Amino acid sequence: MTKRVRTMEEFALAVGLSRPTVSKYFQDAGSVRPKIRARIEQGLAATGFRPNLFAVNLNRRRSKIVGLIFPNSLDPFYMGLRRRIETQATESGYLSFAFSSDGRPELEAEALETLARLNASGVVMAPVGGDAAHRARVKALARTMPIVFVDSAFDAEEAFVGTDNGQTMGLITDYLTRFGDRPCYFDMPPVTPNGPARRAAYEATMRRRGLDPVFVPLRPSLTWDFERYAFEETRHLLATEGFPTRIVLCANDRLAFGVLAALNQAGRRIGIGPDCDMRVAGHDNQPLSDYMWPPLTTVQQNTAEMGRIAIEMLLARLEAPAEDPQDRPPDHRLIPGELVLRASA
Repeated sequence: MTKRVRTMEEFALAVGLSRPTVSKYFQDAGSVRPKIRARIEQGLAATGFRPNLFAVNLNRRRSKIVGLIFPNSLDPFYMGLRRRIETQATESGYLSFAFSSDGRPELEAEALETLARLNASGVVMAPVGGDAAHRARVKALARTMPIVFVDSAFDAEEAFVGTDNGQTMGLITDYLTRFGDRPCYFDMPPVTPNGPARRAAYEATMRRRGLDPVFVPLRPSLTWDFERYAFEETRHLLATEGFPTRIVLCANDRLAFGVLAALNQAGRRIGIGPDCDMRVAGHDNQPLSDYMWPPLTTVQQNTAEMGRIAIEMLLARLEAPAEDPQDRPPDHRLIPGELVLRASA
């Protein structure tokens, strides 16, 4: 065992076992007898050999690889989801590979096809939408490997877990209407399917309370740089017609960060005191929401629970696959959120 071992065949020869027996150990260590397992592990310690995990997985009928695809790898919300999913996947014996689609359908499709070539068992994905051709492409891939969608539903037929936007936006809109002025809605650019759902929930809550919805007039954009977009739009509004009301509800916290920065730079006082000019609220409870000035009133999304359910849904499909994925009943889970009150509103 002093000779350097580079391949599975060389390692099998070094420990005096057959190549299939050694391969069986690397696929499932518990599937070989304890004496054989001890012999292999002693050989691993002596040689320092580590198998090529890509090769091992590519040779399996079903690999131990799961893919993760998110629109923006730097967004704290998606970072939290990824951390929870990766932790549970590792505990279940799976390797996870994460991709960023950068909000572009073509990169999303490329990531899915790469995972298919890696023989991935399944995928957890936050979809970005796309045209009919792209959606048909994703549906076709979903028939070959299970996909669980998170954050935004793909359609009524595919497995999905996300925030109950109707409940969360209703919760914060209802709260903000109690200040004697209507909250105006600062919408996000149309780059994620969550945008229309949150806008509709705001509008429905306002009408339920007998109030007309008020939308902040914004210039169109397709950017994911929400903070910069909201900052520039707020500066433009302050230089022209101003906000329609003194209470601003942003579709997410990243937009609210930009609004707060622009209002602070303009010398506007934000908060609930009698000397304050504006109130600002968001949605998501991003990690920085507690450290803005003033700290941001928002809605807490249960990212950990969302990630836990998503990977459990995927693993359940891997452990008990249907003969035809279309035979599975649709499974949509909506996770409620909680109101977080801070000084901004």
